[in-house]
Amino acid sequence: MNHSSVKIIIRFLLVSAVLLFISGCGKTYYAAMEKIGKEKRHILVDNVEDVQESQTKAQEEFKDALTRIKELYAFDGGELETFYDQLKDSYEDCDSRANQIEKRINDVEQVAKDLFIEWEAEIGQINDAKLKSSSKKSLRDAKIKYQKLEKVMNKSTKGMYPVLTKLKDYVLYLKHNLNAKAVGSLSSEVVSIEKDVGKLINDMNVSIKEAESFINSF
Repeated sequence: MNHSSVKIIIRFLLVSAVLLFISGCGKTYYAAMEKIGKEKRHILVDNVEDVQESQTKAQEEFKDALTRIKELYAFDGGELETFYDQLKDSYEDCDSRANQIEKRINDVEQVAKDLFIEWEAEIGQINDAKLKSSSKKSLRDAKIKYQKLEKVMNKSTKGMYPVLTKLKDYVLYLKHNLNAKAVGSLSSEVVSIEKDVGKLINDMNVSIKEAESFINSF
């Protein structure tokens, strides 16, 4: 067996070990939650609420960042360093929140996947034809509602990154060009980022409302 084949086998074994570890942790977590009366459906709703909460906070943080840019654009004397520091802080808040939202959506997707697998398996254990048919319909309906939620959550999440990229560009540019002329050169960018932030906030509103609808109907 050559060196390349050995490396491939080792990599496969490592990946398998990690997956088994994660799977085991998931089972342990679900078992612990069941002991305190929380089934997967309860965990899913809790996780959706977490995303909803993070997106609500993100809306305010992106609005704050836009406000900082407008303040810089309207700069008319004072300490430019202070304005720069405020914009930098706003960008870092937005970036941190985006990472949190991404993680929380991943949690939602994992629990939903595990819940639907379990639900499907348990339907197979139902003997009564009428009850089985009813449970299958409930599962189909739940999947449709969830897929709609997942779609709008991911759309609003993707919308954060173009805005974050622009904010980072502004922060890095100003870091090395902190003068009135440099600030003035950003004036043409204000309308563009204002439009992007507005669209992002609208997409997040759709996601937040869809989450509320999912929670109320699930």
